[in-house]
Amino acid sequence: MKFSQRLVEKVVPLWQKNHVHPFVQGIGDGTLEKEKFRFYMIQDYLFLIDYAKLFAIGAVKAKDLVTMGKFAALLDATINEEMELHRQYANRFGISLNELEAAKPSPTTLAYTHYMLHVSQNGTLAELVSSLLPCMWSYWEIGKALNEREGADEHEFYGEWIKMYASDDFGKLALWCIDLLDELAVGKSESELDTLEEIFLNTTRFEYMFWEMSYNEAMWPTDV
Repeated sequence: MKFSQRLVEKVVPLWQKNHVHPFVQGIGDGTLEKEKFRFYMIQDYLFLIDYAKLFAIGAVKAKDLVTMGKFAALLDATINEEMELHRQYANRFGISLNELEAAKPSPTTLAYTHYMLHVSQNGTLAELVSSLLPCMWSYWEIGKALNEREGADEHEFYGEWIKMYASDDFGKLALWCIDLLDELAVGKSESELDTLEEIFLNTTRFEYMFWEMSYNEAMWPTDV
């Protein structure tokens, strides 16, 4: 069994919770309140700034030029494609670039990105991939599922989001990361695999927390 298959068996219950979360369902049926999506787009933009750094760290930790180049391509795709979609959405939702740049991360955004950066800076390349993979993999799965709904990809506000994450291009990036983790897991001890699994589960849990945070527009409770 490939290591990625072992991970799937572990995270299926968590992925199901993500798929049925009211924020995700609201994107799919078009009923999500625009203010909630506006909040999400700002926080996800901040998230992607740090997420892109993981690919830069991956290029540093890579042992061959092909892997270095792929991480560089992922960095470029995140900054110039995924974040560009966010900037376009920001304009449609009346969010200025100044507002994006001045925005502050929520506690969940901080915790999620700092956890991944900590793992990536202090761990192995396999640990880095384990930390970043749930975001990419789960978004692809969610995008494909929502894209199967009739008319969802044509929604005025959420259609472009669905099409991006359901796309073959995004799927190829996710598959490359999955294959890389499988390669890196070969020959590792059960203790090392357990560590990779724990990291993967933790960031999968953070994915659910990010949807929950966005749905509730949750910032610091002390600021209320």
